[in-house]
Amino acid sequence: MSSILTNSSAMVALQTLKTINSNLASVQSEISTGKSVGSAKDNSALWAISKVMESDVQGFKAISESLSLGESTIAVARQGAETVTDLLTEIKGKIVASQEENVDRSKIQNDIDALTAQIGSVTGAAQFNGLNLLKGTESVDILASLDRQASGQVTASNIEVSRQDLTTDAGVYGTGTALSANATASAGPIANTGNTQSITFADTADSSSDTFEITIAGSTLTFTGADFGAVSEEDAIDQIAGAINALGLEGISAGRTGSDLVLTSTRAFEDVDATFTGTGVSDATVTIAERAENVTFSQVAQVNEGDGYRVTVGSTVATYIAGQGETFEDVANGLKAAIDAAEIDGISTLVTTDDSGAQILKIDNDSSTPITTFTSVGAADGEASGGLFGLDNIDVTSNEGADAALANIEVLIQNSIDAASEFGSDQGRIEIQAEFIDKLTDSLKTGIGTLVDADMEEASARLQALQVQQQLGVQALSIANQAPQSILSLFR
Repeated sequence: MSSILTNSSAMVALQTLKTINSNLASVQSEISTGKSVGSAKDNSALWAISKVMESDVQGFKAISESLSLGESTIAVARQGAETVTDLLTEIKGKIVASQEENVDRSKIQNDIDALTAQIGSVTGAAQFNGLNLLKGTESVDILASLDRQASGQVTASNIEVSRQDLTTDAGVYGTGTALSANATASAGPIANTGNTQSITFADTADSSSDTFEITIAGSTLTFTGADFGAVSEEDAIDQIAGAINALGLEGISAGRTGSDLVLTSTRAFEDVDATFTGTGVSDATVTIAERAENVTFSQVAQVNEGDGYRVTVGSTVATYIAGQGETFEDVANGLKAAIDAAEIDGISTLVTTDDSGAQILKIDNDSSTPITTFTSVGAADGEASGGLFGLDNIDVTSNEGADAALANIEVLIQNSIDAASEFGSDQGRIEIQAEFIDKLTDSLKTGIGTLVDADMEEASARLQALQVQQQLGVQALSIANQAPQSILSLFR
Protein backbone atom coordinates (compact mmCIF):
# COMPACT_ATOMS: atom_id res chain seq x y z
CA MET A 1 0.00 0.00 0.00
CA SER A 2 1.25 3.46 -0.97
CA SER A 3 0.55 6.46 1.22
CA ILE A 4 1.19 10.13 0.81
CA LEU A 5 0.89 10.63 4.58
CA THR A 6 3.43 8.09 5.76
CA ASN A 7 6.71 7.57 3.91
CA SER A 8 8.43 4.71 5.73
CA SER A 9 11.40 4.68 3.38
CA ALA A 10 12.04 8.37 3.99
CA MET A 11 11.84 7.86 7.75
CA VAL A 12 14.38 5.01 7.63
CA ALA A 13 16.66 7.03 5.38
CA LEU A 14 16.34 10.04 7.71
CA GLN A 15 17.20 8.03 10.83
CA THR A 16 20.16 6.52 9.06
CA LEU A 17 21.37 9.95 7.97
CA LYS A 18 20.95 11.30 11.54
CA THR A 19 23.09 8.46 12.89
CA ILE A 20 25.72 9.09 10.25
CA ASN A 21 25.73 12.82 11.03
CA SER A 22 26.02 12.12 14.77
CA ASN A 23 28.97 9.78 14.23
CA LEU A 24 30.52 12.30 11.85
CA ALA A 25 30.17 15.06 14.44
CA SER A 26 31.79 12.81 17.05
CA VAL A 27 34.75 12.05 14.78
CA GLN A 28 35.13 15.70 13.86
CA SER A 29 35.17 16.56 17.58
CA GLU A 30 37.89 13.95 18.19
CA ILE A 31 39.96 15.42 15.37
CA SER A 32 39.53 19.02 16.51
CA THR A 33 40.09 18.35 20.25
CA GLY A 34 42.42 15.38 19.97
CA LYS A 35 40.38 13.50 22.59
CA SER A 36 38.19 10.49 22.26
CA VAL A 37 36.75 11.15 25.74
CA GLY A 38 36.20 14.87 25.98
CA SER A 39 33.44 14.90 28.58
CA ALA A 40 31.71 12.59 31.03
CA LYS A 41 28.96 11.77 28.49
CA ASP A 42 31.54 10.27 26.13
CA ASN A 43 32.65 7.62 28.65
CA SER A 44 31.90 8.42 32.29
CA ALA A 45 34.24 5.78 33.77
CA LEU A 46 37.30 6.72 31.71
CA TRP A 47 36.57 10.44 32.13
CA ALA A 48 36.44 10.05 35.94
CA ILE A 49 39.71 8.10 36.03
CA SER A 50 41.44 10.61 33.78
CA LYS A 51 40.31 13.55 35.91
CA VAL A 52 41.66 11.91 39.08
CA MET A 53 44.97 11.30 37.35
CA GLU A 54 45.05 14.85 36.00
CA SER A 55 44.59 16.18 39.54
CA ASP A 56 47.53 14.01 40.65
CA VAL A 57 49.64 15.42 37.83
CA GLN A 58 48.90 18.94 39.03
CA GLY A 59 49.82 17.88 42.55
CA PHE A 60 53.13 16.40 41.39
CA LYS A 61 53.93 19.63 39.57
CA ALA A 62 53.60 21.45 42.89
CA ILE A 63 55.74 18.77 44.54
CA SER A 64 58.41 19.25 41.90
CA GLU A 65 58.50 22.95 42.75
CA SER A 66 58.72 22.11 46.47
CA LEU A 67 61.62 19.74 45.83
CA SER A 68 63.42 22.39 43.80
CA LEU A 69 63.01 24.89 46.64
CA GLY A 70 64.16 22.32 49.19
CA GLU A 71 67.16 21.29 47.11
CA SER A 72 68.24 24.91 46.77
CA THR A 73 67.88 25.48 50.52
CA ILE A 74 69.95 22.40 51.34
CA ALA A 75 72.56 23.30 48.73
CA VAL A 76 73.08 26.64 50.48
CA ALA A 77 73.36 24.91 53.88
CA ARG A 78 75.80 22.32 52.52
CA GLN A 79 77.97 25.02 50.99
CA GLY A 80 77.87 26.90 54.28
CA ALA A 81 78.93 23.81 56.24
CA GLU A 82 81.75 23.11 53.80
CA THR A 83 82.95 26.70 54.12
CA VAL A 84 82.86 26.42 57.92
CA THR A 85 84.93 23.24 57.65
CA ASP A 86 87.53 25.05 55.57
CA LEU A 87 87.68 27.92 58.07
CA LEU A 88 88.00 25.52 61.01
CA THR A 89 90.84 23.80 59.18
CA GLU A 90 92.57 27.17 58.90
CA ILE A 91 92.06 27.70 62.62
CA LYS A 92 93.61 24.29 63.27
CA GLY A 93 96.68 25.40 61.32
CA LYS A 94 96.94 28.47 63.55
CA ILE A 95 96.57 26.32 66.67
CA VAL A 96 99.30 23.96 65.50
CA ALA A 97 101.57 26.95 64.90
CA SER A 98 100.89 28.15 68.44
CA GLN A 99 102.35 24.94 69.92
CA GLU A 100 105.80 26.47 69.47
CA GLU A 101 106.78 28.70 72.35
CA ASN A 102 108.91 31.11 70.29
CA VAL A 103 106.00 32.47 68.24
CA ASP A 104 103.86 35.54 68.77
CA ARG A 105 100.78 33.84 70.17
CA SER A 106 98.86 37.08 70.54
CA LYS A 107 98.98 37.63 66.76
CA ILE A 108 97.96 34.02 66.18
CA GLN A 109 95.06 34.54 68.57
CA ASN A 110 94.00 37.62 66.59
CA ASP A 111 93.90 35.49 63.42
CA ILE A 112 91.86 32.83 65.21
CA ASP A 113 89.40 35.45 66.45
CA ALA A 114 89.01 36.83 62.92
CA LEU A 115 88.37 33.36 61.48
CA THR A 116 85.88 32.64 64.28
CA ALA A 117 84.01 35.84 63.44
CA GLN A 118 83.96 34.82 59.78
CA ILE A 119 82.43 31.47 60.72
CA GLY A 120 79.69 33.38 62.52
CA SER A 121 79.06 35.42 59.37
CA VAL A 122 78.84 32.28 57.23
CA THR A 123 76.37 30.51 59.52
CA GLY A 124 74.25 33.66 59.70
CA ALA A 125 74.16 34.16 55.92
CA ALA A 126 73.60 30.52 54.92
CA GLN A 127 69.85 30.92 54.37
CA PHE A 128 67.57 30.51 51.37
CA ASN A 129 64.25 32.34 51.29
CA GLY A 130 64.58 32.98 55.03
CA LEU A 131 65.26 29.34 56.03
CA ASN A 132 68.64 28.74 57.69
CA LEU A 133 69.54 25.09 58.33
CA LEU A 134 72.76 25.97 60.17
CA LYS A 135 70.91 27.45 63.14
CA GLY A 136 68.65 25.67 65.61
CA THR A 137 67.77 21.99 65.88
CA GLU A 138 64.20 21.68 64.57
CA SER A 139 63.81 19.36 61.59
CA VAL A 140 62.39 20.66 58.31
CA ASP A 141 59.89 18.67 56.23
CA ILE A 142 60.12 18.93 52.45
CA LEU A 143 57.03 17.78 50.51
CA ALA A 144 58.22 14.81 48.48
CA SER A 145 55.24 12.83 47.18
CA LEU A 146 51.49 12.17 47.12
CA ASP A 147 50.51 8.63 48.02
CA ARG A 148 47.09 7.48 46.77
CA GLN A 149 45.65 4.41 48.46
CA ALA A 150 43.36 1.88 46.78
CA SER A 151 40.50 3.37 48.78
CA GLY A 152 41.16 6.74 47.14
CA GLN A 153 42.64 8.32 50.27
CA VAL A 154 45.54 10.62 49.48
CA THR A 155 48.35 11.36 51.94
CA ALA A 156 51.41 13.55 51.56
CA SER A 157 54.86 12.15 52.35
CA ASN A 158 57.84 14.29 53.31
CA ILE A 159 61.61 14.09 53.36
CA GLU A 160 62.77 15.13 56.82
CA VAL A 161 65.91 17.25 56.83
CA SER A 162 67.61 17.75 60.18
CA ARG A 163 69.11 21.12 60.94
CA GLN A 164 72.82 21.02 61.72
CA ASP A 165 73.45 23.74 64.29
CA LEU A 166 76.89 25.24 63.63
CA THR A 167 76.56 28.14 66.03
CA THR A 168 78.61 28.67 69.20
CA ASP A 169 75.57 29.15 71.45
CA ALA A 170 75.99 27.96 75.04
CA GLY A 171 72.43 26.68 75.35
CA VAL A 172 70.15 26.84 78.39
CA TYR A 173 70.33 24.31 81.23
CA GLY A 174 66.92 22.74 81.87
CA THR A 175 64.87 22.13 84.99
CA GLY A 176 63.29 18.84 83.94
CA THR A 177 63.91 15.25 85.01
CA ALA A 178 67.14 14.71 86.95
CA LEU A 179 69.79 12.89 84.88
CA SER A 180 72.59 12.80 87.44
CA ALA A 181 72.66 8.98 87.39
CA ASN A 182 73.86 9.11 83.78
CA ALA A 183 77.09 10.95 84.67
CA THR A 184 78.98 9.65 87.69
CA ALA A 185 81.93 11.59 89.08
CA SER A 186 84.64 9.67 90.87
CA ALA A 187 85.27 10.41 94.53
CA GLY A 188 87.15 13.69 94.87
CA PRO A 189 89.15 15.67 95.53
CA ILE A 190 91.08 16.18 92.32
CA ALA A 191 94.52 15.63 93.80
CA ASN A 192 97.64 17.38 92.58
CA THR A 193 99.94 14.66 93.92
CA GLY A 194 101.04 11.51 92.13
CA ASN A 195 99.82 7.96 92.59
CA THR A 196 102.21 5.42 94.09
CA GLN A 197 103.06 1.72 94.07
CA SER A 198 105.50 -0.11 96.34
CA ILE A 199 107.89 -2.97 95.62
CA THR A 200 108.86 -5.01 98.62
CA PHE A 201 112.36 -6.48 98.78
CA ALA A 202 113.39 -9.43 100.93
CA ASP A 203 115.85 -8.91 103.74
CA THR A 204 118.60 -10.55 101.69
CA ALA A 205 118.04 -8.34 98.64
CA ASP A 206 121.42 -6.70 99.13
CA SER A 207 123.28 -9.99 98.84
CA SER A 208 126.15 -9.90 96.37
CA SER A 209 124.65 -12.85 94.55
CA ASP A 210 121.29 -11.16 93.90
CA THR A 211 120.47 -9.76 90.46
CA PHE A 212 117.70 -7.36 89.51
CA GLU A 213 116.19 -6.13 86.26
CA ILE A 214 113.83 -3.24 86.51
CA THR A 215 111.65 -2.00 83.60
CA ILE A 216 109.59 1.13 84.17
CA ALA A 217 107.73 3.12 81.47
CA GLY A 218 109.73 1.25 78.82
CA SER A 219 113.18 1.92 80.33
CA THR A 220 115.21 -0.99 81.75
CA LEU A 221 117.88 -1.01 84.47
CA THR A 222 119.97 -4.03 85.52
CA PHE A 223 121.69 -4.43 88.91
CA THR A 224 123.56 -7.07 90.86
CA GLY A 225 124.07 -7.17 94.57
CA ALA A 226 127.75 -6.50 94.01
CA ASP A 227 126.87 -3.15 92.44
CA PHE A 228 125.69 -1.90 95.80
CA GLY A 229 128.80 -2.84 97.76
CA ALA A 230 128.67 -3.87 101.38
CA VAL A 231 125.63 -1.81 102.30
CA SER A 232 122.34 -2.42 104.05
CA GLU A 233 119.17 -3.39 102.25
CA GLU A 234 117.82 0.14 102.72
CA ASP A 235 120.92 1.64 101.14
CA ALA A 236 120.59 -0.74 98.20
CA ILE A 237 116.98 0.38 97.66
CA ASP A 238 118.10 4.00 97.85
CA GLN A 239 120.65 3.33 95.11
CA ILE A 240 117.97 1.68 92.93
CA ALA A 241 115.69 4.68 93.49
CA GLY A 242 118.52 7.03 92.58
CA ALA A 243 119.17 5.11 89.34
CA ILE A 244 115.50 5.32 88.39
CA ASN A 245 115.40 9.05 89.08
CA ALA A 246 118.54 9.50 87.00
CA LEU A 247 116.63 8.21 83.96
CA GLY A 248 114.73 11.50 83.91
CA LEU A 249 111.40 9.87 83.07
CA GLU A 250 108.75 12.57 82.84
CA GLY A 251 106.43 12.54 85.84
CA ILE A 252 108.07 9.46 87.44
CA SER A 253 110.09 9.43 90.65
CA ALA A 254 111.31 6.78 93.05
CA GLY A 255 112.04 6.70 96.77
CA ARG A 256 112.09 4.35 99.74
CA THR A 257 109.79 3.67 102.63
CA GLY A 258 111.32 1.13 105.01
CA SER A 259 112.26 -1.87 102.89
CA ASP A 260 109.93 -0.90 100.05
CA LEU A 261 110.88 0.82 96.82
CA VAL A 262 108.14 3.44 96.29
CA LEU A 263 107.36 4.54 92.72
CA THR A 264 105.35 7.71 92.12
CA SER A 265 103.78 8.89 88.86
CA THR A 266 102.23 12.28 88.21
CA ARG A 267 101.53 11.47 84.57
CA ALA A 268 98.06 12.57 83.55
CA PHE A 269 95.83 10.17 81.62
CA GLU A 270 98.47 7.43 81.48
CA ASP A 271 98.97 4.29 83.57
CA VAL A 272 102.63 3.38 84.13
CA ASP A 273 103.72 -0.27 84.22
CA ALA A 274 106.75 -1.39 86.18
CA THR A 275 108.26 -4.91 86.14
CA PHE A 276 110.89 -6.27 88.53
CA THR A 277 112.65 -9.58 88.03
CA GLY A 278 115.39 -11.20 90.07
CA THR A 279 115.99 -12.71 93.47
CA GLY A 280 114.75 -11.03 96.56
CA VAL A 281 111.78 -9.25 94.94
CA SER A 282 108.37 -9.94 96.47
CA ASP A 283 106.15 -8.01 94.02
CA ALA A 284 107.22 -8.59 90.43
CA THR A 285 104.78 -6.36 88.48
CA VAL A 286 102.86 -3.24 89.41
CA THR A 287 100.80 -0.60 87.59
CA ILE A 288 100.78 2.98 88.78
CA ALA A 289 97.36 4.44 88.02
CA GLU A 290 97.00 7.66 86.10
CA ARG A 291 96.63 10.89 88.02
CA ALA A 292 93.13 12.00 87.08
CA GLU A 293 89.55 11.97 88.30
CA ASN A 294 86.77 10.76 86.02
CA VAL A 295 83.22 11.47 85.01
CA THR A 296 81.84 8.22 83.62
CA PHE A 297 78.76 8.35 81.39
CA SER A 298 76.08 5.70 81.13
CA GLN A 299 76.32 2.98 78.48
CA VAL A 300 72.59 2.22 78.45
CA ALA A 301 70.86 5.59 78.83
CA GLN A 302 69.83 7.60 75.78
CA VAL A 303 70.76 11.20 75.11
CA ASN A 304 67.80 13.36 74.14
CA GLU A 305 67.80 16.87 72.76
CA GLY A 306 67.84 19.32 75.66
CA ASP A 307 69.53 16.95 78.13
CA GLY A 308 71.98 19.10 80.08
CA TYR A 309 74.98 18.01 82.14
CA ARG A 310 77.13 20.00 84.55
CA VAL A 311 80.52 19.27 86.07
CA THR A 312 81.71 21.39 88.97
CA VAL A 313 85.50 21.72 89.30
CA GLY A 314 86.31 23.85 92.31
CA SER A 315 84.42 27.10 91.84
CA THR A 316 83.90 26.54 88.10
CA VAL A 317 80.66 25.05 86.76
CA ALA A 318 80.99 23.66 83.22
CA THR A 319 77.71 23.10 81.35
CA TYR A 320 76.75 21.42 78.07
CA ILE A 321 73.27 20.75 76.67
CA ALA A 322 72.92 18.00 74.07
CA GLY A 323 71.44 18.64 70.64
CA GLN A 324 69.39 16.45 68.34
CA GLY A 325 70.94 13.04 67.64
CA GLU A 326 73.92 13.54 69.94
CA THR A 327 75.53 10.89 72.15
CA PHE A 328 77.43 10.85 75.42
CA GLU A 329 80.62 11.26 73.41
CA ASP A 330 79.30 14.64 72.28
CA VAL A 331 78.31 15.50 75.86
CA ALA A 332 81.78 14.55 77.16
CA ASN A 333 83.48 16.63 74.45
CA GLY A 334 81.17 19.57 75.17
CA LEU A 335 81.95 19.47 78.88
CA LYS A 336 85.65 19.20 78.10
CA ALA A 337 85.44 22.34 75.96
CA ALA A 338 83.56 24.16 78.73
CA ILE A 339 86.15 23.21 81.35
CA ASP A 340 89.04 24.15 79.05
CA ALA A 341 87.41 27.52 78.33
CA ALA A 342 87.41 28.31 82.07
CA GLU A 343 91.25 28.10 82.07
CA ILE A 344 91.42 26.71 85.61
CA ASP A 345 95.01 26.79 86.85
CA GLY A 346 96.71 23.43 86.31
CA ILE A 347 93.59 21.65 85.03
CA SER A 348 93.73 19.59 81.82
CA THR A 349 91.08 17.31 80.35
CA LEU A 350 90.75 14.28 78.09
CA VAL A 351 87.80 12.36 76.62
CA THR A 352 88.30 8.64 76.16
CA THR A 353 86.48 5.31 76.11
CA ASP A 354 87.08 2.59 78.69
CA ASP A 355 87.35 -1.13 77.99
CA SER A 356 83.59 -1.60 78.42
CA GLY A 357 82.78 1.13 75.89
CA ALA A 358 81.69 3.84 78.34
CA GLN A 359 82.59 7.44 77.57
CA ILE A 360 84.83 9.02 80.21
CA LEU A 361 85.79 12.64 80.83
CA LYS A 362 89.14 12.71 82.64
CA ILE A 363 90.29 15.74 84.64
CA ASP A 364 93.87 16.16 85.88
CA ASN A 365 95.21 18.68 88.38
CA ASP A 366 98.83 19.83 88.00
CA SER A 367 98.49 22.91 90.17
CA SER A 368 100.03 23.54 93.57
CA THR A 369 96.86 22.73 95.50
CA PRO A 370 94.21 19.99 95.35
CA ILE A 371 90.68 20.85 94.18
CA THR A 372 88.23 19.73 96.82
CA THR A 373 84.94 20.21 94.94
CA PHE A 374 84.25 17.76 92.12
CA THR A 375 80.65 16.81 91.24
CA SER A 376 78.45 16.08 88.23
CA VAL A 377 74.70 16.53 87.72
CA GLY A 378 72.21 16.44 84.85
CA ALA A 379 68.70 17.64 83.97
CA ALA A 380 66.37 17.38 80.98
CA ASP A 381 64.32 19.98 79.05
CA GLY A 382 67.02 22.51 78.24
CA GLU A 383 67.91 24.34 75.03
CA ALA A 384 70.75 22.71 73.09
CA SER A 385 74.24 24.12 72.82
CA GLY A 386 75.51 24.91 69.32
CA GLY A 387 77.51 22.41 67.31
CA LEU A 388 80.57 24.69 67.50
CA PHE A 389 80.21 25.28 71.23
CA GLY A 390 83.55 26.34 72.68
CA LEU A 391 84.98 27.77 69.45
CA ASP A 392 84.75 31.37 70.63
CA ASN A 393 86.58 30.43 73.85
CA ILE A 394 89.71 29.06 72.17
CA ASP A 395 92.74 30.85 73.61
CA VAL A 396 96.25 29.92 72.49
CA THR A 397 98.06 32.68 74.36
CA SER A 398 99.09 30.18 77.06
CA ASN A 399 100.64 26.72 76.91
CA GLU A 400 97.60 25.15 78.56
CA GLY A 401 95.21 26.93 76.20
CA ALA A 402 97.18 25.92 73.11
CA ASP A 403 97.25 22.27 74.23
CA ALA A 404 93.50 22.23 74.97
CA ALA A 405 92.66 24.00 71.70
CA LEU A 406 94.43 21.35 69.62
CA ALA A 407 92.16 18.60 70.97
CA ASN A 408 88.98 20.68 70.91
CA ILE A 409 89.37 21.92 67.32
CA GLU A 410 89.41 18.33 66.09
CA VAL A 411 85.97 17.78 67.60
CA LEU A 412 84.62 20.97 66.01
CA ILE A 413 86.03 20.08 62.60
CA GLN A 414 84.41 16.66 62.80
CA ASN A 415 81.08 18.27 63.74
CA SER A 416 81.18 20.53 60.68
CA ILE A 417 82.24 17.64 58.43
CA ASP A 418 79.33 15.57 59.75
CA ALA A 419 76.96 18.48 59.09
CA ALA A 420 78.15 18.91 55.50
CA SER A 421 77.92 15.16 54.97
CA GLU A 422 74.33 15.07 56.25
CA PHE A 423 73.33 17.92 53.96
CA GLY A 424 75.06 16.24 51.02
CA SER A 425 73.14 13.04 51.68
CA ASP A 426 69.84 14.92 51.95
CA GLN A 427 70.52 16.87 48.76
CA GLY A 428 71.31 13.69 46.88
CA ARG A 429 68.09 12.10 48.11
CA ILE A 430 66.03 15.11 47.03
CA GLU A 431 67.66 15.08 43.58
CA ILE A 432 66.72 11.42 43.18
CA GLN A 433 63.17 12.12 44.33
CA ALA A 434 62.85 15.09 41.96
CA GLU A 435 64.02 12.95 39.04
CA PHE A 436 61.54 10.25 40.03
CA ILE A 437 58.68 12.77 40.27
CA ASP A 438 59.49 14.06 36.77
CA LYS A 439 59.42 10.54 35.35
CA LEU A 440 56.28 9.67 37.30
CA THR A 441 54.52 12.78 35.99
CA ASP A 442 55.44 11.84 32.43
CA SER A 443 54.13 8.32 33.01
CA LEU A 444 50.85 9.65 34.38
CA LYS A 445 50.45 11.96 31.40
CA THR A 446 51.07 9.05 29.08
CA GLY A 447 48.50 6.98 30.94
CA ILE A 448 45.92 9.75 30.72
CA GLY A 449 46.60 10.09 26.99
CA THR A 450 46.09 6.37 26.51
CA LEU A 451 42.69 6.62 28.18
CA VAL A 452 41.24 9.76 26.55
CA ASP A 453 43.34 10.77 23.53
CA ALA A 454 41.96 10.10 20.07
CA ASP A 455 43.65 7.70 17.66
CA MET A 456 44.16 10.16 14.81
CA GLU A 457 44.85 7.50 12.18
CA GLU A 458 41.62 5.72 13.08
CA ALA A 459 39.70 9.00 13.28
CA SER A 460 40.94 10.02 9.85
CA ALA A 461 39.82 6.74 8.31
CA ARG A 462 36.43 6.96 10.02
CA LEU A 463 35.99 10.55 8.83
CA GLN A 464 36.48 9.52 5.22
CA ALA A 465 34.05 6.61 5.59
CA LEU A 466 31.41 8.69 7.35
CA GLN A 467 31.64 11.44 4.73
CA VAL A 468 30.90 8.85 2.04
CA GLN A 469 28.07 7.41 4.15
CA GLN A 470 26.69 10.91 4.63
CA GLN A 471 26.59 11.49 0.85
CA LEU A 472 24.92 8.15 0.28
CA GLY A 473 22.45 8.84 3.09
CA VAL A 474 21.51 12.16 1.55
CA GLN A 475 20.95 10.45 -1.82
CA ALA A 476 18.91 7.65 -0.19
CA LEU A 477 16.75 10.24 1.59
CA SER A 478 16.31 12.14 -1.65
CA ILE A 479 15.15 8.98 -3.43
CA ALA A 480 12.81 8.10 -0.58
CA ASN A 481 11.30 11.61 -0.62
CA GLN A 482 10.54 11.25 -4.37
CA ALA A 483 8.58 8.00 -3.93
CA PRO A 484 5.15 9.74 -3.35
CA GLN A 485 5.56 11.49 -6.73
CA SER A 486 4.82 8.18 -8.46
CA ILE A 487 1.26 8.21 -6.99
CA LEU A 488 0.41 11.19 -9.24
CA SER A 489 0.59 8.93 -12.23
CA LEU A 490 -2.47 7.06 -10.92
CA PHE A 491 -4.53 10.20 -11.28
CA ARG A 492 -3.68 11.07 -14.86
